This record gives sequence, C-alpha cells and structure tokens, in this order.
Amino acid sequence: MTSTAPRVALLTLGCARNEVDSEELAGRLDTADWQLVSDADDADIVVVNTCGFVEQAKQDSIDTLLAASDSGAKVVAVGCLAQRYGKDLAESLPEADAVLSFDDYADISTRLRSVLDGQAHPAHIPSDRRKLLPLSPVQRPGVAVSLPGHGAAPVGTGAPASGPRVLRRRLDGGPVAPLKLASGCDRRCTFCAIPSFRGAFVSRPAIDVLTEAVWLVEQRVRELVLVSENSTSYGKDLGDPRLLEQLLDRLAGVPGVLRIRVSYLQPAEMRPSLTKTIATTPGIAPYFDLSFQHASNSVLRRMRRFGDTEAFVGLLDTIRELAPQAGVRSNFIVGFPGETPADVAELERFLTAARLDAIGIFAYSDEDGTQAAGFADKLPAAEIRSRYDTVSRLAEELTAQRAEERIGEVVEVLVEQVELDEPPLGRAAHQAPEVDGITTLDGASGLGIGDVVRARVVESYGVDLLARYEQTLHAADNG
Repeated sequence: MTSTAPRVALLTLGCARNEVDSEELAGRLDTADWQLVSDADDADIVVVNTCGFVEQAKQDSIDTLLAASDSGAKVVAVGCLAQRYGKDLAESLPEADAVLSFDDYADISTRLRSVLDGQAHPAHIPSDRRKLLPLSPVQRPGVAVSLPGHGAAPVGTGAPASGPRVLRRRLDGGPVAPLKLASGCDRRCTFCAIPSFRGAFVSRPAIDVLTEAVWLVEQRVRELVLVSENSTSYGKDLGDPRLLEQLLDRLAGVPGVLRIRVSYLQPAEMRPSLTKTIATTPGIAPYFDLSFQHASNSVLRRMRRFGDTEAFVGLLDTIRELAPQAGVRSNFIVGFPGETPADVAELERFLTAARLDAIGIFAYSDEDGTQAAGFADKLPAAEIRSRYDTVSRLAEELTAQRAEERIGEVVEVLVEQVELDEPPLGRAAHQAPEVDGITTLDGASGLGIGDVVRARVVESYGVDLLARYEQTLHAADNG
C-alpha cells in the first residue's frame, strides 16, 4: 500500500545543539503522521535547520535553502538564521516558502501542512529573546517560552502533565548522540549575538535529561555528548549551581552509557568540584571543552570575559594533576578590535604552554547586534587574515605535537566505523566527535560499531592516532 502521508526531509547545519533541535522536530512530525525521508528530492517539503553563528555559516545555510528549492519541494527555513533575521530573511530569500521561528516548533506539523496547502505564513519580526524571561535565573522555571531541544511543548501550552517523556526521533543511527542540558546564555560577550536570538539561560530539569539518556541507550547510543550554550551554568536557575556535578554522577550510572562528554565549558565558571567530577568520575570522559577565546587580559576584558595566560595555565595544571591524559580543546578569536601585536604574542605564548589537543582559530568579523561591531579600533581585513594564518599554522603544529606526545599511551576507543578490508575507526576519550581527531585501530578484527576497546597508541598523523588493539572492554549489542 502506498503511503499518503506527506513526506518531509530535515536538513541540519551548524552545531550539535541544532542536531538535537532537528531530532525534536522529527519526533513531533513522526507523531503527527509525517513520513520522514533523508533526501530532499524525495520530499514534498524540505525543512532546513539553519545556522546563524558566523558569516560562512550563514552563507552555507542560504546555499542549502537555495539548493533545496531546486528539488521542486516546498522549502521552510527554521533554526538560528531564521530566528535571528525572520522577516528580513523571508524578504531577501523568496525561494523559501516560509521562515519559522522557535515559537512555531511546538505546532510544526500544522505550520508545514499550511505551507503545503499554499497558505502564507508571515515571518516573525526578530526581537531580543532574553527579554522573554525574568532577569533573575531562579524566577525562570515555569515561564512559558519555547525552548528548542528540551523535548516538550512550551510551559503553559497544554503539554501532558503525566511525567517526563521523550519527544525526539534520531536522524543518525550511530553510537554517539548529543543530549541537550540547557538553552540560552546569560553572558554578555561583546562579540557574540547568540544570547539575543537563543534567549536567556534555562536548564532542563534533571529528570528530563536522565529520561532522554535512558531512551538514547535504547536507541543503541553508547556515548552521550552534553550540549548547551554554557554547560557550566547548569542548575543556577534550578536553585543549585552545582547541580551539574550531581547530574553527571547520575548519568554515569545509567545502564548502557559507556561514555559521557561535557561540551561548552566556560573557564571563568569552572569550579573545583566540577573539574574533579569530570576528571575523575568513571564513565565521564576526562575531556574539557574550554572556551578561552584569547589569552591576553586586555583583549579578554574588551570581549567582556575574564582570565589570562597564568590563570588558564593554572586551570590546565589542575586538570592534568587529576587526569594526566585529559583531553582539552578550545577556540580562539584573532584580530579582535584593539588587538595589538603584543596581544597576539601573548596568545601564542599561551598556546605553546597549554598543550591543547584541538584548537579552533577564528578570524574576527563584525556580527549584527553585538557591542564589538560598534568598536572604533577595527583592524584592517588584511591584517586580521595575516594574524589568522600565522596563529592557525602554530595551532596546527602544536596539536600535532600534542598527539605525538600520546604515543605509548593506552586509550579507550569507541568504534564508530567498520568497513570490509579496512581497519576500524573510532575515537579515544580525548577526541570529541567531528571536531577533533580520530583513532585508527591496528590489529583488530571482528569489531562492531559501538564496541569500546583498549588500545595502545603507536603513531600519530597530525591530530589523528594509530593505536594497536589490545582488548575489547565492551561489546555492543548490534543484534
């Protein structure tokens, strides 16, 4: 029998937070009798979950929307770019049949059916979503506001009160999945526009996170990557700023969870108890995704951030005293307004001392609505590019050296790719999915996706490792 259900393809760009949001949309559509397809050419309507983080991400989102329109299907823009620009995006991109906001997610099926029926849906006029919630974090729970990826309808919209439920459908069947801790951010970094369109910080209740973790295990997920705009703030709006430590302990006890990874940590908010929990708790990867952004105190102050080389190196020393093999990654901006050659030298000094496993370098560019966009002391584009190229080369050299230091270490590798006549590929605990390196397993046979094995590092290639298989620690149930 041929299905008469409308066919929808979900295309996701940007970060792991968007991936969670797309899977929530997929869950909503699945329960509303939509047929989910993976190819835009097979769809009646294509939903593009856009990214609006930096200029290249915006262009990639627009290119994807334009390509989707060539399929002949209806095209709908959702996500950060749609939320950030709303009506302006709709007017400048007539190829999109609708531009929806986060507030449309709870009723996404109705919205898409109206688009298929040829009805016009007026695009929203963007506003500062931070203003939708009280200034005090502890007054936010229970306030009705759409929170993408939280797995429920907005508070006050008639969502079932029968207890936690999972409103999500996986779009990727691999052994790793992101799990959203919170949405929004209360920080006021002068270069970042994300809080204005993602809103103020809101934690998910711990029971919702735990319930979804159990559900993900049932979907054969073995590694959970906890994501948010700022994971170190988790719990501050729930009355306990140390709630993340407790939640990590409970997540590590969920049967079937073999590895938990925390992402998006703010150095200025790292407390000793959280550092210790991540570094020493069995089942928690000793992995620190620390958002340093720079190392010069004067640049960090202009960014409205805190710290300097000595403070950051001290934090790294503390981490490595607790977990000598801990993985650390971070991102940095070069060419920020007012940055001097001495500031760049200070950044290079920190990078050399830090021994980071992964480094992302970004060239500064103005972002709409940010304070830094109005700063007067901008650097010429050619100078920003020169500094970006120089620091990027240094970062590549340093991360390759750090990988080489790991030769001889024993690592635990989660197997993620197995192909006939090819060695299995996976990631060690210090390697996050997609953004860090990979580990190739030598001398292994008969492994399956989702297995966790012990191996000894014998070679490095840039940030990637070659490790000799020693023992299977956990065999996945792939039946």
